[in-house]
Amino acid sequence: MGKSLVFSSNIPLRLAHIPRPSFSPFNHTNQSFPQKLNVSWQYGYQRLHLFNEKSTRNLCTKAVLSEIPNQRQYPKVGAQSLGPIPPSQLIQVVETAAKTGAEVVMEAVNKPRNITYKGLTDLVTDTDKMSEAAILEVVRKNFPDHLILGEEGGIIGDALSDYLWCIDPLDGTTNFAHGYPSFAVSVGVLFRGNPAAAAVVEFVGGPMAWNTRLFSATAGGGAFCNGQRIHASQTDQVERSLLVTGFGYEHDDAWSTNIELFKHFTDVSRGVRRLGAAAVDMCHVALGIVEAYWEYRLKPWDMAAGVLMVEEAGGSVTRMDGGKFCVFDRSVLVSNGVLHSKLLETIAPPTEKLKSKGIDFSLWYKPENYQTDL
Repeated sequence: MGKSLVFSSNIPLRLAHIPRPSFSPFNHTNQSFPQKLNVSWQYGYQRLHLFNEKSTRNLCTKAVLSEIPNQRQYPKVGAQSLGPIPPSQLIQVVETAAKTGAEVVMEAVNKPRNITYKGLTDLVTDTDKMSEAAILEVVRKNFPDHLILGEEGGIIGDALSDYLWCIDPLDGTTNFAHGYPSFAVSVGVLFRGNPAAAAVVEFVGGPMAWNTRLFSATAGGGAFCNGQRIHASQTDQVERSLLVTGFGYEHDDAWSTNIELFKHFTDVSRGVRRLGAAAVDMCHVALGIVEAYWEYRLKPWDMAAGVLMVEEAGGSVTRMDGGKFCVFDRSVLVSNGVLHSKLLETIAPPTEKLKSKGIDFSLWYKPENYQTDL
């Protein structure tokens, strides 16, 4: 990763390693980009092309076989078809939306927070709401007939649309509120219920030295970080793995079960981290710097982008009981693929026990009348 950038309120958002221009619909002054730009128009929105000596992403419309073999193949979660929208158009709008939200977050990252509470410890800030508003403007400008599910604003748009946008305008709000460097803007779009395209802007560094990196993926087109292809790790032993999990705000039986899983894997692996931002955690699996991540009771906006990133990086995605995963499920296990079966040997039995006790694991947050291929 490139050097950290020190940000002040009048410095535009930059992406680490490979600088990219802002696609924000808002007017910004004094912006300069280190690369020559060629601006053209296609599909009714602006396309900016970077001339760079380094190789950039080449999107493809057919599935790309991962170079990293899995010991066992699990059902794919990515969309088999991206529908009538060309992949290049869809991913560009997804990236634009995520980067636009990230600009809002970067503007606020070193400023005092105006914090309110959804629950006893569940925070929300003005930045969450402003980021979501900026993202919505991008999506609705380009696809006014699409359905949108935002963490802050709920459901808006046409329920008859085949496309559903799942937006987390600030994943890891508590970390953001404390200036702890594990938070992101996450935008994923589903086609008939299956992840089709995704972008996550992760904030790295820390106070007075914030920087970002952009993760992106399309179903069948691979996963990328700052334009470079990424792959999950090939570690095949739990004892040589670094793992990640998360805990919800409700301290119930599922929470207690995961505490026990946390203890177990801390004993048998190189360590278990709890960083507090699901989209970031899954991107780290895709990047190959950790081997797996699991959590109970996430929401679609937490998972829609991250699960596609992992799968397109050669990893595997299931529910925590080992069943076929969808974005509306209440548990997720993502891994490098090689370790998936080994992890399920420990994770699946206590998850089945929770289900036998009557804990609700049915699909949730699925918009009414939204048609899927699930």
